[in-house]
Order: sequence, then C-alpha cells, then structure tokens
Amino acid sequence: MRDIPVGDATEQVVDWMRENLAAFFDAISAVMLWCVDIILQALTAPHPLVVTAAAAALALWARGIGLAVFTIAGMLLIQGMQLWTQAMESLAVVIVASILAVGVGIPAGIWAARNRAANHFLRPVLDLMQTLPAFVYLIPAVFFFGIGLVPGVVATFIFAIPPAVRLTELGIRQVDKEMVEAAAAFGATPNQTLRQVQLPLAIPSIMAGLNQVIMMSLSMVVIAGLVGAGGLGSVVVTGISRLDIGVGFEGGLAVVFLAMYLDRVTGAFPRERSRRRTRRAPAGTPAPAPEPAADPEPVAAPAKTPA
Repeated sequence: MRDIPVGDATEQVVDWMRENLAAFFDAISAVMLWCVDIILQALTAPHPLVVTAAAAALALWARGIGLAVFTIAGMLLIQGMQLWTQAMESLAVVIVASILAVGVGIPAGIWAARNRAANHFLRPVLDLMQTLPAFVYLIPAVFFFGIGLVPGVVATFIFAIPPAVRLTELGIRQVDKEMVEAAAAFGATPNQTLRQVQLPLAIPSIMAGLNQVIMMSLSMVVIAGLVGAGGLGSVVVTGISRLDIGVGFEGGLAVVFLAMYLDRVTGAFPRERSRRRTRRAPAGTPAPAPEPAADPEPVAAPAKTPA
C-alpha cells in the first residue's frame, strides 16, 4: 500500500507558520504572560489569610457555612503544605484560560444555535476536540510557543472550549418556542429576542458550561506541568519523576481542593440567581388577590314555641 505522507505535510505547514507568523505568536505569548501576571499578582500580593477570608466569604454567600468552613480548612492546609504560591499560579492559569474559553465558546454556541450550517460545521470539530487525548494539545502549543507557561495556557484554553459551545447551544435550543414566537409577535427583532428572552432563559445551561470549562481547565493545568507551565502541575510532575509519593500526594490534594471549591462556587450561581428573583418581585407586580372568605354556615332558625 502506498505511503501517505501526512506527517511530512504537517511538518512543512508547522515550519511555514513558525517562520512566517513568528511575530503573531510572540504577540500572543506576550498577552498571555501579561494576563497571567496581572491575576497572579492580585492573588499573591495580599497576605494568604486575606485571600482565604475573601474566598470563604464568597463560599458563604454561594453555599452557606459548610462550604465556608471547608474553604478555610482547605486553604490553611495548602498554606501548611507550603504550596500556596503554586496553587495561586494554577488558579491564575485556570482563570485566564476559562475567560478565553468562555469568550470564544459562548459566541460560537450562539452561532451554532441560530445557524444550521454552523451547527453542522462545529459538531464534528467539537467531537474531534473532545476525543483527542489531553497530551495531544501540548504538541502544537510547544511547537509554536516553546517550553514554559504560555503553551500551558494555550493548550488549556483550547482544551476547555467544547463544553462552553455545546451547553450554550443546548440552553438556547431548549428555550420554549412559544416564548420566542410571542416575542416576535410583539415586534422584537431576532437580536432583541436573543438578548431578552433566549439568553436569560439559557443562563442555567450556560453556567453549567462555565462550570465544566473550569473543571477541564484545572485538569489540563496539571498535565501542562509536563511542559514547564509551573503551578501544582509541576509539583505533581516532580513527585512522579522522583517517585516521591509524599510530594505527589500533596500536589494532588491541593488540586482536589481547588477543583471542589471552584465546582461548588460556580455551580451555585444559577441557583442563587433564581432564588433572588423569586424572593424579590419586580416593581409594579400586582399583589395577589385575597382569597374569598368561606361562606358562613347556615344557622338553624329557632324552633317556634307553641302559643
């Protein structure tokens, strides 16, 4: 059977891109590093106890006292294991990659929900992205950006896009068609219907997509430690390479805590939003009509006494 030189063609394309688009990749690298540095500085400049208190306050607002106590215990444990800086590095990468993934995924999901051709085009692409092993994403990132933090951010960002696209499209498609038709009947344009009807009703699904984006970003950050991305991934990789069970377990435990905290907090936003909407009725809402009083039981007429 004749050999098909797929690998040679791919290598030629990559070499051409590295030679002719070097300035473009350098600009992306500079922007990525600047974004991560800004967030990392915001997380590490205050005292760790200040960050712990802020995270506990957010957990208290989102889920209650139980998650707040868990947050304080987990962050104190990370500080006690001397992994605070590495945990904040991983958190900064997760935040940057999640923001980029959501910024690309939500518009792509809206496009796929409103355009059948776009849906047919994006579906096999998303299937391919979700089927590829996570390590494969590191290969082009390393080729274009070298070893370090940037390829980890880029690989994490691309790896986390599919849930945002799929769940945004699903949420918009599940909006009741009668509500969309009612909005059109009242003269709303397609864009107004999208902004004022479809997107608000699709918020729970979109937030579920954000939750999955964050979880996938955190899982990829650990794998990105293989290419020098730093953070908790480097701690886990160090434990594996040195066969040091203690170091690997400590890094994995810190990753588990971050995953649980981010999952619980981001998963609470749709519930908190709906709870506040039901608790606070909008101005101008008529008060519920009082229930009609029950009819009094008939009173028997007094018996006539004989004259």
